[in-house]
Amino acid sequence: MDLFEYQGKQYFARFDIPVSPGGVADTVDAAVAQSEKIGYPVVIKAQVQIGGRGKAGGIKLANNAEETRFHAQNILGMDIRGHIVRRLWIEKASDIKREYYASFTLDRSAKKYLGLLSAKGGIDIEQVAKEDPEAIARIHVDPVEGLSTDICRKWVEAAKLDPEAHDGAVDILLKLYRCYTQGDADLVEINPLILTPAGKVHALDAKVTLDDSAAERHPEWDEYRGLEQLEERERLAKEKDLQYVALSGSVGIIANGAGLAMSTVDIVNQVGGSPANFLDIGGGANAQVMINALTVINTDPAVKAIFINIFGGITRCDEVAKGIVEAMSRVELRAPIIARLDGTNADQGRMILKENESARLIMMPDMLSAAKRAVEIAGA
Repeated sequence: MDLFEYQGKQYFARFDIPVSPGGVADTVDAAVAQSEKIGYPVVIKAQVQIGGRGKAGGIKLANNAEETRFHAQNILGMDIRGHIVRRLWIEKASDIKREYYASFTLDRSAKKYLGLLSAKGGIDIEQVAKEDPEAIARIHVDPVEGLSTDICRKWVEAAKLDPEAHDGAVDILLKLYRCYTQGDADLVEINPLILTPAGKVHALDAKVTLDDSAAERHPEWDEYRGLEQLEERERLAKEKDLQYVALSGSVGIIANGAGLAMSTVDIVNQVGGSPANFLDIGGGANAQVMINALTVINTDPAVKAIFINIFGGITRCDEVAKGIVEAMSRVELRAPIIARLDGTNADQGRMILKENESARLIMMPDMLSAAKRAVEIAGA
């Protein structure tokens, strides 16, 4: 579950991570009231769960009530890459001497926590990694041993943060690690982590993704759920208990199991295509689940071909095939289906598809040929 910036800062505050004072506003009048309460100058920040707010005009400085009213009117209701701004975070403007980047997440391959720290903050870490990978200092933290002050200090030095920021950065990084682990997060990120002219270090932004599997330990998370900002297909998929992530391509992906779904996304990329989504129908998918998955995919007008990649273990390929055929009779699909079935009851499943094969339903013998055909049809 992704939190809005203001929720992330509230979460940070539970672990004593210093953040700028501020308040939430849903209306222009509330924005002015918050600004007057905080004291000028203030920064008015659109609350959407996507990057690029500043470039889109969703972050503005206001020096008085007139400027606050003007910017709040313009930002509320703004469409930022498909996300409508319905809430603002008004915070005290900060003097900035330097901007850094810091985050913790899980490195699954190493089976350890991964910390990233860079003296180049304020821009996408992906851009830094591409243009200047040496500017990112990485550490792996064993969950059993944890993060010590000594290791943290060496990490800060390796990242080449300004000497005057070392003590403050070490303090915040230790607290950020505690927020990540004790707070049951999948990701905690501060970009930028700033150094002020007075030598203080604090979080100017907050990105927090909570681990849904830990929700039973955190009844207080319920307050966040009603405010989740989901894209239409993601909302529909969640209602149908499907694991769906929207991407920007033209080949719709349906697979059973997260590993196979990721491999399917990868192979579409490898053969020159562009995946439109990641959609995992799970290990015990039946006909109704397949109908639900195709219904979700069908709402994306960018999808020109649907690649269904099934390897049956618990999942029975004949049930999947029945679901595909039934879905095609119940849903007017925008794009043709390219299906690959293997595993449990694969022969029965292929027979069902063969009996219904057409220009709108194409069966392929293996994953690679299916990916190539889907990309060819999509014209990607």
